[in-house]
Amino acid sequence: MLKYIIKRILWIIPIIVGVSFIIFFIMDFTPGDPAIMILGEGAKSEEYEALRNELGLNDNFFVRYIRYISNAVRGDLGKSYRTNIPVFQEIISRLSYTLNLAVVSTIIAIIIGLPVGVVSAVKQYRAVDNISLGISLVLTSMPEFWFALMCILLFSLKLKWLPSLGADSWKHFILPAATACTNTLASILRMTRSTMLEVIRQDYIRTARAKGAPERTVIFGHALRNALLPVVTIIGVNFGLALGGAIVVEQVFALPGLGQLMINAVKSKDTPMVIASVLFSAIIASLVNLLVDIVYVYIDPRLKSQYSAVKAKKVKI
Repeated sequence: MLKYIIKRILWIIPIIVGVSFIIFFIMDFTPGDPAIMILGEGAKSEEYEALRNELGLNDNFFVRYIRYISNAVRGDLGKSYRTNIPVFQEIISRLSYTLNLAVVSTIIAIIIGLPVGVVSAVKQYRAVDNISLGISLVLTSMPEFWFALMCILLFSLKLKWLPSLGADSWKHFILPAATACTNTLASILRMTRSTMLEVIRQDYIRTARAKGAPERTVIFGHALRNALLPVVTIIGVNFGLALGGAIVVEQVFALPGLGQLMINAVKSKDTPMVIASVLFSAIIASLVNLLVDIVYVYIDPRLKSQYSAVKAKKVKI
């Protein structure tokens, strides 16, 4: 198992290199001159040229990319073109807001979506099932920015229960988290219902019921555990999407997170900031996928026995 984890961690390296190359390529071909954005439009042409030489903007594309990667390996992600602050320092100060939003929204989606999906499968074609499917369809179809604006109008402007802007207290995260969890909640609900319907029709479920096992034990002890593998996959994928989807939510609720930082960096063609922001998101998403694979082993005994069998075979040889 440890060897597998190390191998997966090593696979993150080419993923990061590929993501960095694509973003670097895209930012290089977007219109705009970083020198003009840094100095403004009132500077002299000599000053623009001197700054381009200082930043290495006149070098070949591959030379600049290799220079960036070599510096990044040493921990130097460069300085922001807009603020002249080290990129790593600014991202770390913003990353916590985005991670908190993604984690809280995912937890809310799991707490609501998982049990509702189980009940929907057990009560198939009944009122509870139809209502839950209708809600999941609405949540999936509804744009996040529209739902965010409706939440602000209702809970902030009309009822005055919750703040709509900023991140000064935990109350400021309630509406953003409720908005960001909608798609994840709908996905978890539908996937849980689908997999539970497949599992509860299996022979071993009928056998457990025939032996007199309580219905709660049959559903949560036997059926749900075997139905969790696809659900865990959906949770991991949607957590990675929540990091990217948080851009819209952070913009609407004015959260000083990684998404808002990335939007401002793209607008000003702040290449070091854009690349570093995307890389951090890619690293977190890769680590979450690794965590999902590890959780697989503890959910499904068959996978755990495979690792044990391989290990025992090597020891025997």
